[in-house]
Amino acid sequence: MSPEEKLISKKKPIFPISNLLNDYLTEHSRSIKIPIFYNDLLRFHGSVIVYDRNDDDTLWVRTYFSEFEREEIDLCLKKIYTLLHSDGNEDTIPFLNVDAVDYCTFGNSKPFRIKIRNILNDNYTYFYVKKADASRVYGLELEHILSPHSINFLIYKDTLIEEHISGIAGDVFIKDFLPKCSEPEKSQIAKEFVKFKERCLVRLLGDMRSYNYVIVPIHDFDQIIYRIRAIDFDQQSFEGNLQVYNMKYMKENFDIIDMVNEKLARTSIRQYKIEERSYIAKRMITSPKRIKNLMHCMKNDTISYPENISKLRTQIRNYTNDDAFNNCKNMGEILDTILSFVKRNYLDISNKELF
Repeated sequence: MSPEEKLISKKKPIFPISNLLNDYLTEHSRSIKIPIFYNDLLRFHGSVIVYDRNDDDTLWVRTYFSEFEREEIDLCLKKIYTLLHSDGNEDTIPFLNVDAVDYCTFGNSKPFRIKIRNILNDNYTYFYVKKADASRVYGLELEHILSPHSINFLIYKDTLIEEHISGIAGDVFIKDFLPKCSEPEKSQIAKEFVKFKERCLVRLLGDMRSYNYVIVPIHDFDQIIYRIRAIDFDQQSFEGNLQVYNMKYMKENFDIIDMVNEKLARTSIRQYKIEERSYIAKRMITSPKRIKNLMHCMKNDTISYPENISKLRTQIRNYTNDDAFNNCKNMGEILDTILSFVKRNYLDISNKELF
């Protein structure tokens, strides 16, 4: 059994969307009626394996439907695209084509990946159709509020629609691109990784192995800067082991962790951690109602097992020596206590580190 399998206790179940969470999503224009459900796409008649440019199995399969069903499914997927990326105006539908409906058999969410192409200029983009999962929805909303990146998604009943997050998969970047980076670029990536790692740890986003985040190169004047973004939010506040939320314990990240230790002094690492917690505090201050309402939903929801809650509460209490965690009864209360700690220590953050 690998270290990751020991860290992650068992296959995570799908938690239903509560009425309280659905009301929150409706208020913030996340919940909207869509013309097709996840289960409708499961009616595909067959599939073929999708290979990458190196002829390796991508773990995705390209599905095909009966001729009778395909026309209706394509139209519904085009309508979803207009709802996700525009105002739902269907005037553009004649100019859209569904190039592919791919299905992933790997992981918890088993998503469908839809490739939409504009036939006028051949530009294309993707979106994903997944089973709605409360913990994943909390992860998406927390990413939208607390990170530097906005997230676009829609939900209707038991179906979740997510936009595609562009970037180079972390495992591919570490293997193929990182060795070719200049020394200044490696230092900048190390800084971004420290900040990303801190952000995931503070908001309890777990299982950030290298294939669950992307690295985005951005051209800026005479240099390339790099940003790191999570793309998998299934493990939001579920596991009971605190190490699951700390990226340094994932063997897929060891190469980049080694680079961080090589490139950055401990004082610099601490500085970047403090900066990231300060940014999180500022984002909470600028969106007080939204984060408060989301935490209210989460504190009245079930997104983990009692044994996970008890274990994580004890581990964080022992690590921080903060008795406030003793009274936490669920994952929402644990996360709310962490975020309150970050916000409370915003002006005096150097006195005490959270993790």
